[in-house]
Amino acid sequence: MLVQKQFLGKLKDFGLNTYESKLWTALLSRGVSTAGELSDIANVPRSRSYDVLESLEKKGFIIMKIGKPIKYIAVPPEEVLERVKKNIQENAEAQTTMLNSLKDSDVLKELNMLHSQGVDLVEPSDLSGALKGRSSLYNHLESMIKNADSSVIIATTEQGFIRKAESLRQAIKKANEKGVKVRILAPVSKETEKVSKNLSSIADVRLSDDLKTRFCVVDEKEITFMLLNDSEVHPTYDAGVWVNTSFFAKTLHRLFDSEWGKAKNI
Repeated sequence: MLVQKQFLGKLKDFGLNTYESKLWTALLSRGVSTAGELSDIANVPRSRSYDVLESLEKKGFIIMKIGKPIKYIAVPPEEVLERVKKNIQENAEAQTTMLNSLKDSDVLKELNMLHSQGVDLVEPSDLSGALKGRSSLYNHLESMIKNADSSVIIATTEQGFIRKAESLRQAIKKANEKGVKVRILAPVSKETEKVSKNLSSIADVRLSDDLKTRFCVVDEKEITFMLLNDSEVHPTYDAGVWVNTSFFAKTLHRLFDSEWGKAKNI
């Protein structure tokens, strides 16, 4: 039986590897079959077939029929899909419960102690890194904002402001509830005015077309600045730099404050 590679690749969504996909589709085409027959049909080495079929049985894709020779019965795909969904949900719930239990555990306290002691041994200028991809950039910005103690300033583009208003809203809200002052500068447009009003309860927003840049400064010491114009780069190739330097951060802060005084208040 010939099955297209593209089709087999899609079966990875079911949590199957290549051999598992080949043997399962072969069994589906036969309904009931022996390991030897399936090995020949699917072009899977016989030495591997029994292990792979055992794995499929544990995952709930097939049923082993007792007898000589041992035969295997295919479980209907719709039933398999429900089983896969159930397993994913159960695993996710178990993982979530385990991670929640770590919040107040001694393990997390020890890890935090190791991190804080390690950071104390590092020169602030050595705490820097490159960030690739918009997803990584936004994850890092979210972490910065959540850990802010006193201030957050963000300068961004029109589309960047719209994205941040959605992606970083919860982080900004929590920072605001802690008493952190959050200020955002974005370009002037009808869309940014609309979004500004929606953020007005948790952040101060002003609009200006003069400051064409993308950066975030937290507590006048931690910076993430983007290297590219987001309108000219695919999200996958967006890039930025994170650095811990109060010297540079205070300079950016003064530049931001200068433009803030001239910007349109919403």
